[in-house]
Amino acid sequence: MGEYRFSVHVAAPPDEVFDLWVNLDRAHEWIRGLTAVTDRVGDPGTTGATYVTRFGPVRSPTTVIAAERPRRIVTKFGNWYLRGENEATFTPETDGTRLEQTFRTVGIIPAITARIFASGSYQGSFKGELEHFARIAEAEATSA
Repeated sequence: MGEYRFSVHVAAPPDEVFDLWVNLDRAHEWIRGLTAVTDRVGDPGTTGATYVTRFGPVRSPTTVIAAERPRRIVTKFGNWYLRGENEATFTPETDGTRLEQTFRTVGIIPAITARIFASGSYQGSFKGELEHFARIAEAEATSA
């Protein structure tokens, strides 16, 4: 099992950052390769919600296993090449939010895949996507 942790400051309030984070209609804006989110059941910001993310023909069923709006959300996700848990915490700071994302993988192939996605800050990496998300959230907070 691998664990990867990334953190970014977002110049926006935690409730706005959380709400954008769980907006599945917009997730493709910062998650590279995401082509659709289907089979939605429940509010994705609440415990028990389920959905399937699609990266082309590859499906990744996802379940929200813990949610505390607007402070924390944990999902269990998985397919043959990347599965595990993703936890995001939204901590208030004087000038915005500290967003920390932790990936925990299960299995050999997912561990290798996660290691690749965890390396560097290129657009499709975990860190690159997190930084891109932060810029989107900040732009929206600034324009509101």
